[in-house]
Amino acid sequence: MPKKDHIIRKPELLSIFGVSHATIWRWEKAGLFPQRISLGPNSSGWLASEVYTRLKEMADSRK
Repeated sequence: MPKKDHIIRKPELLSIFGVSHATIWRWEKAGLFPQRISLGPNSSGWLASEVYTRLKEMADSRK
């Protein structure tokens, strides 16, 4: 996990999770994934700390 929080943009997010943008959108709408942060009228991203926390939760749930 990164020491300083930063914004993860969609291409990086998709490579971390290995899913499509539609899957991320569905997870967000269902409350299963952190909500994106608006960075401007045509850009958004996710806080790295929230993304990596969710990834850890998903990994822990497989036990």
